[in-house]
Amino acid sequence: MVDLVGDIAASQGGVRERKRLATRNAIQHAVLTLSLERGFDGVTVEEISHAAGVSPRTFFNYFPTKEAAVLGDVPEMPHGEPVERFLEAGPEQPILDGIRDLLITTVDDEANLGQADTEALRRRLLREHPYLFTLRMASMKQMELELGSVIEQRLVRDHPETSDDVARLHSRARLVTYVAFAAIRHAWSCWAEGGGRGALSDRLVASFEELQSLVRDQV
Repeated sequence: MVDLVGDIAASQGGVRERKRLATRNAIQHAVLTLSLERGFDGVTVEEISHAAGVSPRTFFNYFPTKEAAVLGDVPEMPHGEPVERFLEAGPEQPILDGIRDLLITTVDDEANLGQADTEALRRRLLREHPYLFTLRMASMKQMELELGSVIEQRLVRDHPETSDDVARLHSRARLVTYVAFAAIRHAWSCWAEGGGRGALSDRLVASFEELQSLVRDQV
């Protein structure tokens, strides 16, 4: 009986989460579609809410502003065990492979189901509105800083002598971070342009493999 109750509770929790994700995606799809049709400044929260089939109050339960709805969910750095695995992998593991494995833990393939159309609309709108594109890039800054810090720690663990030249260590960690973010952007772009076919995590793996192949071919 206890197991049955637990299964029912887990099932209900899954339904609620799917409903939450569907509502969140509907709001984002609505603000992007309307903004592309009328211009970002030409739509109101009330119109967005109506198009998404929710109330303005529900809109604000999900997003504090129109801008936030346009920008969407920003990936966050993992913490705890995935980071420890990355740091402890050792110099035998190519650092880009470690970063790939670390970042895969941030991808929720179930949450991304049906998101490809929304991402394609977002990319169109950001291209048309440099201000929004700037906000999107700024929203990624925290993850970039956190990833850079973790990469720096990994470099010191793999090669302790690098800590002797702090400026060079910072520079190398920043370079690796920028390269990793290029692979992330490539994965998102290819996945969205491909209509969301396949798992985003698989596309991330493929982008890092292409990057590694490119690096090997140039050596």
